[in-house]
Amino acid sequence: MLRIISANLNGIRSAVKKGFLPWMQNQAPDFVCLQELKAQRDDLDEAILNPTGLTGYFHHAEKKGYSGCGIYSRHQPQEVLYGYGNAEFDAEGRYVEVRLKNLSIISVYMPSGSSSPERQAAKFRYLKSFLPHLLQLKKSGREIILCGDVNIAHQEIDLKNWKGNLNNSGFLPEERAWLTHLFDQVGYIDVYRQLEPNASDAGYTWWSNRGQAYAKNVGWRIDYQIASGGIAATAKAARIYKIERFSDHAPLTIDYDWPI
Repeated sequence: MLRIISANLNGIRSAVKKGFLPWMQNQAPDFVCLQELKAQRDDLDEAILNPTGLTGYFHHAEKKGYSGCGIYSRHQPQEVLYGYGNAEFDAEGRYVEVRLKNLSIISVYMPSGSSSPERQAAKFRYLKSFLPHLLQLKKSGREIILCGDVNIAHQEIDLKNWKGNLNNSGFLPEERAWLTHLFDQVGYIDVYRQLEPNASDAGYTWWSNRGQAYAKNVGWRIDYQIASGGIAATAKAARIYKIERFSDHAPLTIDYDWPI
């Protein structure tokens, strides 16, 4: 069995203080994909860099206290790639890929466009530049599991207040069409949705800090595990952990019947 966790931590040091590492260890994961580290290499001690039994691989943003992603691996990778070849977004620390045999595990933190029109424009630049990379990966013949905060809710079922967000970043028609193209034309699989085709509010992974959104479960499903068809077909179970709160996102765990 292969167990993968994806978690946006909204600051890795903050999440660690809230108990993320013991919870993570208790899940016995093979890989843990992290997003929004908000830390540099020198900010992290050995217990965070390499928790017992795991090795951490981190892509830090050049800007301090911003973005960043990483992967904890229980297995020795044959290769680790940092960035996907785009200077603008690689500087923001948004991509780590570990490769083992014919399998790639990727942690990705896609940009948010909600803070300003300039950041929305950057988000569209990112989507345009990232799609060819995903196409190339798919054509390589490797099995792919892309984990992370995509910052897009795909369908109406994926957020509580979809009518009120039709013109807002994260649910714009162009963003949703990008995911539709990735799934329907390129052939990647939204693994959680494959396993839970009718889950609506049970599938939310992020809640705004405004207006008691978490207490009222006014959430969005923007954290994904997106896989190539071969390994997606082996997915057995998905869980979103909400008992404890390590950040404004909830961790998504998926088990695959895949030898590792």
